[in-house]
Amino acid sequence: MSQPDTDPRVDAYIAQAAPFARPVLEQLRAAMHQALPGLSEAIKWRHPFFLLDGRVFAHMAAFKEHCSFGFWREAGAAAEGAAGDREQAMGQFGRLQSIADLPSAAALRRTIQAAAKEARAKETAPRESAAAARPRREALPVPDDFAAALKAKPAAARVFDAFAPGKQRDYIEWIVEAKRAETRARRIAEAIGWIAEGKSRNWKYEKC
Repeated sequence: MSQPDTDPRVDAYIAQAAPFARPVLEQLRAAMHQALPGLSEAIKWRHPFFLLDGRVFAHMAAFKEHCSFGFWREAGAAAEGAAGDREQAMGQFGRLQSIADLPSAAALRRTIQAAAKEARAKETAPRESAAAARPRREALPVPDDFAAALKAKPAAARVFDAFAPGKQRDYIEWIVEAKRAETRARRIAEAIGWIAEGKSRNWKYEKC
């Protein structure tokens, strides 16, 4: 049987922990490697972490009066269901002050393996796109007065024609929403100037 893939920094962390914490950390560490041969270790954020297939899987820590142990996000519900009543408190098994606070060896092994199964299942499951595709905004007809103003300034017309439909729509909606004729005329004049400079309708806020 191959030796566990341990990190000497975890040895040092355990050695520096309070006397009550050392046997708790040692037992958790041994249980992790026994349940999942091939698991590796690292120190992250100054605490010991266990890596499953190279990804963060679980972590443990020692404090002044207790220890804690928890699975990383992907391990979720399966591990929590196996952990029992103490899951409500800090970490997977609550405040660990002695080995007596840990589940039995068999229960701990089942919990670890259930967490690993769930983490691997989530890793291999098809991922949803980070953001749902936005519905395509249909192009709006260019109002006659706006079209005439663009035609009178070819540089602006070329830029406007090259804009994506959404950018064109932003300008058109802004213009047609004007309630008064003078407001509409002013907006058209401003739009022509901004478009000639290659600016979008909301250019003032793009760098905020």
